[in-house]
Amino acid sequence: MGKLRSRITGWVTRRYLARAQRKGGLDLQKVLPDSALMALRRDDLDPVRELAEARRTEPVRKLPLPFDLNVWLVSGYDEAKAVLGDGKGFSNDFGNLMAELGMDPDDNPGGLGFADPPVHTRLRKLLTPEFTMRRLSRLRPGIEQIVNDRLDAMEEKAQRGEPVDLVEEFALPIPSLVICELLGVPYSERDEFQHLAVARFDLFAGAGAAVGAISESLEYLLKVVKEQREEPGDGLIGMIIREHGDEIDDRELAGLADGVLTGGFETTASMLSLGALVLLRDPETFRRVREDDEAVRVFVEEALRYLTVVQVAFPRFAREDIEVGGVTIGKGDMVAVSLSGADRDGALGEDLDTFDAQRDPTQHLAFGYGAHRCVGAELARLELRAAYAALVRRFPDLRLAVDPEELEFRQTSIVFGVEKLPVHVN
Repeated sequence: MGKLRSRITGWVTRRYLARAQRKGGLDLQKVLPDSALMALRRDDLDPVRELAEARRTEPVRKLPLPFDLNVWLVSGYDEAKAVLGDGKGFSNDFGNLMAELGMDPDDNPGGLGFADPPVHTRLRKLLTPEFTMRRLSRLRPGIEQIVNDRLDAMEEKAQRGEPVDLVEEFALPIPSLVICELLGVPYSERDEFQHLAVARFDLFAGAGAAVGAISESLEYLLKVVKEQREEPGDGLIGMIIREHGDEIDDRELAGLADGVLTGGFETTASMLSLGALVLLRDPETFRRVREDDEAVRVFVEEALRYLTVVQVAFPRFAREDIEVGGVTIGKGDMVAVSLSGADRDGALGEDLDTFDAQRDPTQHLAFGYGAHRCVGAELARLELRAAYAALVRRFPDLRLAVDPEELEFRQTSIVFGVEKLPVHVN
């Protein structure tokens, strides 16, 4: 009876998804209850109160989902670390999610975030040397030049008497160009690259659209990999080809590059824009960041924790019945870890719903935790420190060009962000 029920619910799920995709997208906000989406919602920059209440009363709770799907939300800090740090008890294999949604497992994008050992171990070993501080130091001059070029463009636009959108003119181009340089993607293709990056996180345009964006970016990166097989460049793709050759095939290398895109573009762009908004709202912190390099470092760490723009980690699947926080999660159940919720937990520190630019750095989960912790964390820090400092030093009179109530924040998105951030720079 149990197997028959599972087959029936799986069939219903697949039929619903297929129908929704034919109609132009699956609007999860219409089919899921609010309580199932609270980890993706915000009240201004803060996670919604319901998430804090869930963390306090039930840090591991089963979500009320249709189709008899078993999905757990983990919002406590200690419980989140227990799940994220347990590679033996939980699987990251993307094939699990594709099977759960009734989709083609061949659409698996590969890469570190969606792989388990031994594949994950081998791929991360190939990638990690490219993200050491020694290797990243070669990017520092390029990052500073990219930032300064964007500030020049902003100043030129401001001289025409126009407000400047920090999202479009500052937050999006900087990580896009940095990743182009890191991977060895030609600058002439940066517009296409940026389009692919943004589409990866438009999950609520429809499940089919999201998977289509993954396939599109992989096809593009496969082309880049094949070109560099013939003539390896100086970027990450070329370095891996030169150092490891046939140890990694084109598909795997494209998946790794796609993982760098996934982890480093939209997340950093959101941090740049939202962090700038925090500075605009706090004149004293704005002043300290403008005058003191150490204040920049401390500000970045607190902004990472407070904003935690990646709201939910890659889904995990329980390999066996496993206990987390006194709750038994069944074999095969999916677990969603609320990073934004965990980073407001009192177990991490005091008064964490408040932004404190002088708070000693915490062991936040903005970059994840365990074997799947973001390999590009130090690159993100380099970009954020360089960009924030340069922005407030070039434009000491920076201010919002619209009423704060007019700002439109991204709703029910894996990566939280603001759609536009119009400012006057002079």
